[in-house]
Amino acid sequence: MSVFVDKARVTVKAGSGGDGAVSFHREKYVNAGGPDGGDGGKGGDIIFIADRNFSSLEDFRYKRKYFAENGENGGSRNCTGKNAEDVIIKVPEGTVIRDSLSGRIIADISGDAPVIIAHGGKGGKGNAHFATPTRQIPKFSKPGFPGEKFDITLELKLIADVGLVGFPNVGKSTLISVISAAKPKIANYHFTTLTPVLGTVKTDDGGSFVIADIPGLIEGASAGVGLGHEFLRHVERCRLIVHIVDISGVEGRNPISDFDIINEELRNFSADLAELPQIVAANKSDINDEQFEEFAKYVKSKGYDVTEISAVTTQGTAELVNKIREALSKLPPVKRYEAEPLTPEELAAMNDNREFNITIEDGVYYVEAEWLESIIRTVNLDDYSSLQYMQRVLINTGIIKKLEEMNINENDTVDIFGYRFDFIF
Repeated sequence: MSVFVDKARVTVKAGSGGDGAVSFHREKYVNAGGPDGGDGGKGGDIIFIADRNFSSLEDFRYKRKYFAENGENGGSRNCTGKNAEDVIIKVPEGTVIRDSLSGRIIADISGDAPVIIAHGGKGGKGNAHFATPTRQIPKFSKPGFPGEKFDITLELKLIADVGLVGFPNVGKSTLISVISAAKPKIANYHFTTLTPVLGTVKTDDGGSFVIADIPGLIEGASAGVGLGHEFLRHVERCRLIVHIVDISGVEGRNPISDFDIINEELRNFSADLAELPQIVAANKSDINDEQFEEFAKYVKSKGYDVTEISAVTTQGTAELVNKIREALSKLPPVKRYEAEPLTPEELAAMNDNREFNITIEDGVYYVEAEWLESIIRTVNLDDYSSLQYMQRVLINTGIIKKLEEMNINENDTVDIFGYRFDFIF
């Protein structure tokens, strides 16, 4: 039986750049042909992309390391080494990628655009780059830069407009099978549904919305009791919760108590879940609806809308769908998670080794530091706040002071991994 896996931990490492070559042009009847060492090729990136044909992270149970190839070294005659192939990793839509150590969100794979998680290192410069009028035979080149490496945690958070929650066996699977084309397993025992089920509901106005049947919660779910705690994360993206409550009393439970327990579990798991809009569906009214009036009065006193339905006979389900459609029309789109900045701990770890090297070639100050490459990639040169952050990094790590010691002048050019700017005191 296939196991539903919605969390996995893997290691990804991008390829390192190839080394630049040291070479000199040699040709018959040509004296002092000069340096012609080519640049190294770029290392392969680790790229994640959403694939709607995937519904779980099961594949990552068997493969936990993804390494890209290194770029080729440069060659003679100014031949640049071949760039390495990128590694493309397909994941279900809605996968959130976190740094395993800090928990920081790196990316949310929820759109069609591929996302580079680990960047391949740039190739090193060949000696052809370092020839000057006063240094015509440079006998050195630059090594390639290392690729990024991360231990990451993948978390699948289903993308659905509506999340169905409630105790086991209250009729969630029956409801989703009635109002959508989804075909979940339905039986008269608890925990029939062992994995979240997605269904698309068509509305009378020609629109649609996606609804997710979340496996049954029980008291203590947020603390790890039962099955529901495994799937509460899938409700986090939802715009609206539909809370299914059994009002028939056939299992000897009190619907008001059930209603309160499930909402408490949502609150315990996440404050954001407790604040989501909620529509309450009082199900199994075809069996017994004697408790509905009391239940409805209580639910409305808590500020929620309530609809009496019978998923088996479809009584009230059309009205419920219309209420859902109307509520969704007033709500913001499905939640997307933004990448988070480096934590203070990560910055401190990166700054433990602040070694850097500055060289001057043809009036350009080249700053090289392995730890700086990943930071410069995050800088938006068109954003003032981002540039201020970069300036603070250069000051705090001593790079600005070193440039001043090297007698840099105002408006001289500084090059950091290909990004050039004029130095301003």
